[in-house]
Amino acid sequence: MADGSSETKSSNQMWGGRFASGPDAIMEEINASIGFDKKLYAQDIRGSIAHATMLAQQGIISAEDKDKIVHGLNTILSEIESGSFEFSRRLEDIHMNIEARLAALIGPPAGRLHTARSRNDQVALDFRLWVKEELQKTEKALTTLIAAFLDRAEEHAETVMPGFTHLQTAQPVTFGHHCMAYVEMFGRDRARVRHAIEHMDESPIGAAALAGTGFPIDRHMTARALGFREPTRNSIDTVSDRDFALEFLSIAAIAATHLSRLAEEIVIWSTPQFGFIRLSDAFSTGSSIMPQKKNPDAAELVRAKTGRINGSLIALLTVMKGLPLAYSKDMQEDKEQVFDTAESLELAVAAMTGMVRDMTIRADRMKAAAGSGYSTATDLADWLVREAGLPFRDAHHVTGRAVALAEEKGCELADLALADLQAINPAITDKVYDVLTVEASVASRTSFGGTAPAEVRKQIAWWRTRN
Repeated sequence: MADGSSETKSSNQMWGGRFASGPDAIMEEINASIGFDKKLYAQDIRGSIAHATMLAQQGIISAEDKDKIVHGLNTILSEIESGSFEFSRRLEDIHMNIEARLAALIGPPAGRLHTARSRNDQVALDFRLWVKEELQKTEKALTTLIAAFLDRAEEHAETVMPGFTHLQTAQPVTFGHHCMAYVEMFGRDRARVRHAIEHMDESPIGAAALAGTGFPIDRHMTARALGFREPTRNSIDTVSDRDFALEFLSIAAIAATHLSRLAEEIVIWSTPQFGFIRLSDAFSTGSSIMPQKKNPDAAELVRAKTGRINGSLIALLTVMKGLPLAYSKDMQEDKEQVFDTAESLELAVAAMTGMVRDMTIRADRMKAAAGSGYSTATDLADWLVREAGLPFRDAHHVTGRAVALAEEKGCELADLALADLQAINPAITDKVYDVLTVEASVASRTSFGGTAPAEVRKQIAWWRTRN
């Protein structure tokens, strides 16, 4: 007896302080998901009500039992939403917590609810419903962000700024045109969201553990009741599929990348060296030691959220990559990354929408920078092609010599004397000065999707009809 007691004590010490009761405590800790999957309570109850209603309609359970089940589930919903429901880790997950409480409320009829279903198709349904609802919220948030950019683009369709490649001044553009670039980016994100909603609009319930069921269920009825287009078509794939979660994380990662690029520009533009924009105190913080500082912390935090969201995508891809069909317990690790990503993306989109609407555009600083770095050099080359008939490569060479001369003289291209330009190429006339201003450069870019103010307004009008 003494030897057994000593052995038990040694074993408990081996398991460690938190798991002093031994392997059972470890199993409970690793197996329980109620700490995070309780977020699915509304979807679980909604799915169970639809399932019970279908079972009664098909004569699998009585109408009386169905009514008791539905009443009990609605009572549980009220308890959870009021905060009086007690979740138990011993019951592992949200499904068993609700089922146990239902049994306590209505007795034996509760045991009939799980007829013709498994926790495998139950969790697939709950999670899919949750992701679908989150995608719908994401679509609305992106639409609001796009609208904010459309407003700023319209306001600044003629505001000249430098366009960059390699973060070096390239050609003049308008701030409105730059805003419309983000409209295109977030518009693609929204299109991906809409496609994902359509793609995942199938109901998993009724697939049971993996092989379907012998009960005469009506999966089309439950699909309609839950707002799905139709039921899934293969029971094995149904319980092992988490593509809808991966699609959500993929979409979130791409959208977060776009948000991060925008955040980086806001950080750069708000520096004293650029001074293109000014953020209000609502989206900035001060320094604990330098009283003059105004830091774009909201933009920096949006930028950082991207790493977190990307990590969630990689985590779930790694969980799923080696799983045989059908369900494996590994898939319990599918939810926390999605929940965290949804929260991070929602916050990042809201913060960026606020910054876009809030920031003050310093048009004077943008215009002053627009002509730097000989940004109208391409306009000179194009003029030589159009007016002097030079092949573009020859025009490019002539323009390069003009830029070198301007650098030598310490002036802009528009400030070079006509005689200096004609010494490089005699075909140049005084009409060339019409294209060497940033305003003229911007106005000339009238190709479809170009930066000319009139073209920018056309694109704004087109997007207004799609918003």
